Amino acid sequence: MSDKVAIVTGAGSGIGRAVSLALLNDGYKVALAGRRKDALEETVARASAKASKALVVPTDLRDPKAIQALFAQTKKAFGRLDVLFNNAGISSRGLLEDLTYEQWQAVVDTNLTATFLCTQEAFKIMKSQDPRGGRIINNGSISAHAPRPNSAPYTATKHAVAGLTKATSLDGRKYDIACSQIDIGNALTEMTGRMGGGVPQADGSIAVEPTFDVNHVARAVLHMASLPLDTNVLFMTIMATKMPFVGRG
Repeated sequence: MSDKVAIVTGAGSGIGRAVSLALLNDGYKVALAGRRKDALEETVARASAKASKALVVPTDLRDPKAIQALFAQTKKAFGRLDVLFNNAGISSRGLLEDLTYEQWQAVVDTNLTATFLCTQEAFKIMKSQDPRGGRIINNGSISAHAPRPNSAPYTATKHAVAGLTKATSLDGRKYDIACSQIDIGNALTEMTGRMGGGVPQADGSIAVEPTFDVNHVARAVLHMASLPLDTNVLFMTIMATKMPFVGRG
């Protein structure tokens, strides 16, 4: 994989960090994007001694010019782009009727608009490089299928990402660009650590929810990325087996 190049957004923690390490340790050259330079450098520091080259690019994904700069720096450093993992995301919890416009807009800008803008920039590189094409993998969520209580902005954006995944898969065909989505339920990260103390359920109760090792997500993304471009996992759901998603809780 020494000639493969990837960009990972939200690479400074959680799922983004785990996927970045999996790609680096498999031989990918990886551009790591996120708001905090120190967190991105910590991710790189955790890679194995034999890991391939990393490029740290502090990026505010709510800024279109910063996104353009991320892709330009990646192309300048590595010459091409084979995989984009659109991972960065935030949530804003609260009663639907009490959420501010600013809370709504921040989630939309990060989870949806940034994913679209990164996809645009990836298309521009992937369709014109030689060999042509590449793969875009979107981090969806279980919330792309069913909401949690008091999560309207997050749930709405993740449903929208699922639509963007389908549109990207269709529009990428003529350029040999494949698009996939991984929907994750309760991978153990900084964000899901609170589940050990109980989280709100649809019936108003508070319940502890099971989690699973985030490295299983990283291996799943690595598998999707390693497929030839004539093969695609359009949607994959990976979740804690006993989390309250299927059935009635």
